[in-house]
Amino acid sequence: MSEITILDGSIGQELLKRSGDRATPLWSTQVMIDQPGLMREVHDAYFAAGAEIATTNTYAVLRDRLARVGLEDQAATLTDLAVNAARAARDSHGSGRVAGSLGPLMASYRPDTCPAAAEAAGLYAEPVGLMKDRVDLFLIETMSSVDQADGALRAALGQGVPVWLSVSVEDTDGTKLRSGEALGDLAELLERSAPDALLINCSRPEAVSAGLEVIRDFGLPFGAFANGFTEISAGFLAEFPTVDVLRQRHDLGPAEYADFAERWAKLGATLIGGCCEVGPAHIAELKRRFS
Repeated sequence: MSEITILDGSIGQELLKRSGDRATPLWSTQVMIDQPGLMREVHDAYFAAGAEIATTNTYAVLRDRLARVGLEDQAATLTDLAVNAARAARDSHGSGRVAGSLGPLMASYRPDTCPAAAEAAGLYAEPVGLMKDRVDLFLIETMSSVDQADGALRAALGQGVPVWLSVSVEDTDGTKLRSGEALGDLAELLERSAPDALLINCSRPEAVSAGLEVIRDFGLPFGAFANGFTEISAGFLAEFPTVDVLRQRHDLGPAEYADFAERWAKLGATLIGGCCEVGPAHIAELKRRFS
């Protein structure tokens, strides 16, 4: 088995849980505004658990999302808060890397609402420019169609830091992107763009296992960070949803999650962590298993 890089777990959901606040359409961005000190607490917890990556809380710090609540002029300030917290935790820990998160434009799991790749690349240019000199890699997360991934890759590549692309697959068929396209349809984009790694995230671990059977043949370092939701419900696919319409699984504790992760590693995955509802205890168990 190859050496495993342990990623962190949920950032947004962990922040929301620790805040004790009710969910809003701004999700963890609202927590960062109201309780900025919690970000450092979360990053510290993941490093203590054994993570080697601190993912910035910038998944939803995108101008199009902030504009809905009149905060578009705060994009740079909020990005600074998120990046500074991750860097401070890494520096205090004495090792690790900071991953600059780039989430989907408009909404998660809804590639049909995202601008076409050329336009999306222009919109991503701002967060990429704000982070490129201060992160160790870009983590493009939860891309749900080939075109959506293309737009983010166009902006992130060529900035002097590695780029990891992570896609989200259907809950019931992990061989398909949430757009309905086959995972195999990524092949031409990957050949043309050549990201440094390919992952699957924010999907049920059962679906991730099926997806990894496909992406391991692309010839890139690969891995996964699954979520702990029962499913991505129809309610969350509505306009401007809040995350409280999603339900946490109760059969996916640290041991159960690590069992899935061990199967992924046997397939050749070398980048393994967690997404929504996968917290520090899960990461600690991954560290124990893979040590």
